Amino acid sequence: MLEATAFWVEEPEVGALRRQPVPDAADGEVRVRTLFTGVSRGTESTVFGGRVPASQRERMRAPFQEGDFPGPVKYGYLNVGTVEQGPPELAGRTVFALYPHQSAYVVPASAVVPVPNGVPARRAVLAGAVETAVNILWDAGPLVGDRITVVGAGMVGCCLARLARGVPGTEVTLVDVDPARRSIADTLGVDFRVPDDAPHGQDLVVNTSGSEAGLRLALETAVTEGVIVEASWYGDRAVSLPLGEDFHSRRLTIRSSQVGAVPPARRDRRSTTDRLALALDLLGDAAFDRLLTGESSWRDLPDVLSRLASDPGAELCHTIDWRDA
Repeated sequence: MLEATAFWVEEPEVGALRRQPVPDAADGEVRVRTLFTGVSRGTESTVFGGRVPASQRERMRAPFQEGDFPGPVKYGYLNVGTVEQGPPELAGRTVFALYPHQSAYVVPASAVVPVPNGVPARRAVLAGAVETAVNILWDAGPLVGDRITVVGAGMVGCCLARLARGVPGTEVTLVDVDPARRSIADTLGVDFRVPDDAPHGQDLVVNTSGSEAGLRLALETAVTEGVIVEASWYGDRAVSLPLGEDFHSRRLTIRSSQVGAVPPARRDRRSTTDRLALALDLLGDAAFDRLLTGESSWRDLPDVLSRLASDPGAELCHTIDWRDA
């Protein structure tokens, strides 16, 4: 039986590599040899630090997670690999799966989505972030000509800004506390501002910053009777908002967006697999390569997660290379 290497959070702030057996694929299954995984920095830092609230532990389980929060737990959901065993139509194909950091694995064939020709395997790890951005846009419903602000130039915020600019006539502004993110915004073809210079009177403001300050800024900069979409996840952190000021007098709306479910307006005609396939198609856009800001060997994964959890620096999507595992 094949042995694979997998990354586990043994306990809060302690990661390790484990060896575990991988069986042959049965009928209706595929065995995948991993090429790259991506670190979803915000969520995985929360998991690594043991900060998943007890009330959300079932809701936040990854599709193929093993173990339980706070640990030991095998977690992750950005995996691109090659099908070694499986149905003829998938054999040899590069596929994306919502699988943790592991060198090889077996899942139902329905759990993998082929990566389109022309999308490099490393770029394809962004499918989870682009899928989240698609879901946010479905929740937000931007209109032609809207003035849109995305607060937070992280991986999801940058993907969202790139997609939102494709709506005809929109003016998209990416806001972040780090002025160095301006060069990324330039690559993505959108405007960039620091919070003190953020435009006001915006038709739609989406907060992806994961910060209370970002959500407060969204309230301040939305147009009267405008919509703020909160796409951040705060883990076990409390958030305090001035709901007696602009929020009340200007009749603002805060709407949450979470990728766990397709929005109701499309749920009867779009599955999560359809949404993921769309995200992979959209990754034909080479501008997304700008979001791949670092790469490490699988051997260094425990140290990489520790560093990203404590000091992410300028990282957006850090990829892990499994090709020699």
